[in-house]
Amino acid sequence: MSEPKVSAAEEELFGGPLRYDMGWSEHERAGLDLTMVTALRAMPRLVFGTLRRAWRADRPSLLGVGIAEVGQGIAAAVGLLAVNAVMHALLGTGDPVDRLRAALPALITVAAVAVVNAGFAGWSTSRAGRLEPLVERVATTEYLAAATAVELEAIEDPAFRRLIDVAQYGAASARRMIGACVAALNGTIALIATAGVLTVLHPALLPMLLLIAAPRGWGAMRVAQERYVSVMTWVEHVRAGRLIGSLLTERSAAQEVRIHGVGPFLLDRYRDMAESAEAEQKRLADEKAITELVAAAFSGLAVAGTYAVMGWLIVAGHMELAVAGTAVIAVRSGSASLGALVMNINTLHEESLYVQDHDRFLTEAAERAIPTTGALVPARMDGVVLDGVGYQYPDRDEPVLHEVSLSVPMGSVVAVVGENGSGKSTLMKILAGLLLPQSGGVRWGGVELAGLDRAQLFRRVCLLTQDFQRWPVTAAMNIRLGRPEHAATDKDLQPSVDHAGASTIVEKLPHGLRTLLSRVFRGASEISGGEWQKIGLARTHWRSETGRADSVLIVDEPTSALDPEAEIEAFERIRRLAGPRRAVVLVTHRMSGVRYADSIHVLHRGRLVEQGSHDELMAADGRYAAMFRTQAAQYAPAGSRTVPRPGAPAHPRPPGAPSA
Repeated sequence: MSEPKVSAAEEELFGGPLRYDMGWSEHERAGLDLTMVTALRAMPRLVFGTLRRAWRADRPSLLGVGIAEVGQGIAAAVGLLAVNAVMHALLGTGDPVDRLRAALPALITVAAVAVVNAGFAGWSTSRAGRLEPLVERVATTEYLAAATAVELEAIEDPAFRRLIDVAQYGAASARRMIGACVAALNGTIALIATAGVLTVLHPALLPMLLLIAAPRGWGAMRVAQERYVSVMTWVEHVRAGRLIGSLLTERSAAQEVRIHGVGPFLLDRYRDMAESAEAEQKRLADEKAITELVAAAFSGLAVAGTYAVMGWLIVAGHMELAVAGTAVIAVRSGSASLGALVMNINTLHEESLYVQDHDRFLTEAAERAIPTTGALVPARMDGVVLDGVGYQYPDRDEPVLHEVSLSVPMGSVVAVVGENGSGKSTLMKILAGLLLPQSGGVRWGGVELAGLDRAQLFRRVCLLTQDFQRWPVTAAMNIRLGRPEHAATDKDLQPSVDHAGASTIVEKLPHGLRTLLSRVFRGASEISGGEWQKIGLARTHWRSETGRADSVLIVDEPTSALDPEAEIEAFERIRRLAGPRRAVVLVTHRMSGVRYADSIHVLHRGRLVEQGSHDELMAADGRYAAMFRTQAAQYAPAGSRTVPRPGAPAHPRPPGAPSA
């Protein structure tokens, strides 16, 4: 397939035609790899795979489809034989009325067969219609269950992440394969029935059927590929047009579209791309017409040759005229069945590639799933200990953590600070059991993390991160999802709302806690980033207060969208969550929020470089002290600010700056 002509607008905007790195483009040229011979060879494998999945989804419906399709094939054969009887009666000797009377039973049979065939077709359509959503539901459930059960390390692996993106299209393809498979079976059975009848009528007629059907099959395949090329050429322009349209209508871009005059500029480029696409479509339409003309010419020559042979057989006395008439009908029916069969096999082939991706994902996901067995976390424990923890992501050259050791005693507030990329978030994932350390160990209550039942461990962790999930559900459900298995009324959730300082937010919502928080849906409301963080804190409080055993609350940058006053209040509420049976681990860049922590640990390039209380670290005058004074200096009077470098000797505290 030749590359489409790139318009000047595409070159200017995108540097060439768009190439989306998505699942649906994984096999976008698969149709060009298929020939009629390979399609026929592949059919048994494709059909078997589809039937196996359908058998698991709904056996009665699948059996119903099979019976209906076989019934249609038998009906087609009986119908052709009845037509042959009609031909013999009508073309025989005697009075026309007598010939018509003799043909009447066969005509009634033809009508009855048509009714029966329609009944079988309707039954097949009904059963297949039941199978399709069931197969899609089974495949989708398999996909989602496997995706949610894998280790977090797999989710963060780019290669596996791509497989997840590709495999998501397998369920819809599995559904479409049901219809294509039924149509292919119908065409195959009809072709076999027609071939059998022709063999009964005269052995020489079967080669005639192949002679006519082969060019039609080749033509159908070629036309399908021409159309495929057209779609693939057009799709890049469609992608670019949709992208421009979304950019012009996005809320986030609305200000620049108007102030910077982006709207008219992009619209002009869209017109340029559309004109280029239209010219390409005209060219491809002409090529398609030529292909269809050539296919029709070959088929016509084959039909003419077949009729010539049939004429010779009639003249030579080897075939009756009635048989010839039946043969003409059968040959036309058989060749049409073959053309449709080739198209359906082509569809099966394309869709099967995505189903294979789906199956490959299920296999790899099973290999990378979180173990469902292990020791239970002790109900009462003194804390969590990390000993020499090291970790390196598969797509990075350097480890993100080097021999980090720290402890999190129950009842304490532990802070972890450091610059961006120092490994704080990775350390929290290991502490929570989301990642397993590649060196060193993590012990919950003295039990090694690798040997614990991870699902049970997760129930002992409360997590609030900067990018926590903002679920498109009601405010109440956004809070309740902190522990979804625990039923709750609005009254039950109110203490969590009060603790987070979110009461005023809920009061402003049109339906209170029953308000849907997503403007994607009608009647929903939208809240600010700071308000969302209070909802997130309420969710964390709900999860921590409904737990029944010692737990660890991990809070990672929880106040990034809050104003200074709300930030101070939020830190105070987070610290109050610590208790005799709960430890709080606080990760933040806001140094004012960690000064009252029981212990502070400073990470730098994946290494633990300092640890101690706020006063101890300030007295040590190292990296922590430099970071603290850097932020404190921002509040100093103008002209007296000095910004110490981390690790450098600290400068005297500027006048007016907060004391340590």
